Amino acid sequence: MKSQISLENLITFLLTTPMFEDLDPREVKEIAHIVETKKYAAGEEVFHEGEPGDAWYSLYRGKLEVVKSSDGGEEVLRVLEPPSCFGEIAILDGQPRSATVRAVDDSTVVRIIREKFEELVDQEHLVAYKLIRYMALTLVKEVRSNT
Repeated sequence: MKSQISLENLITFLLTTPMFEDLDPREVKEIAHIVETKKYAAGEEVFHEGEPGDAWYSLYRGKLEVVKSSDGGEEVLRVLEPPSCFGEIAILDGQPRSATVRAVDDSTVVRIIREKFEELVDQEHLVAYKLIRYMALTLVKEVRSNT
């Protein structure tokens, strides 16, 4: 289900989202033009573990849970609230999803498709490199906290 967020609200959201907060307004506008917004009803999956990683996301509104399959059941790894970013590993390595993300409440996400992000990288846009740096630092922080 598609969702409409005004350009002004989208830019404001991106400027206050940790992944985008180091970007200047001009760079945020570049990103705003390649994102999609999508709504998910409570219980609906944003993506499923094992699916191809085709995009990454920021949670605009609602609540999501990250779950991993384990011994015939599921383990909730964490609950995401706005302005959480998720799915960024797919942008970096192109591998299948490592977990399922599902809406706990009716939720709206901002989605950046991998191909559109790769176009920014291929065109050597500084904004793409700033975002890759943020993703790398976030992943390093997560790895260090788990050791």
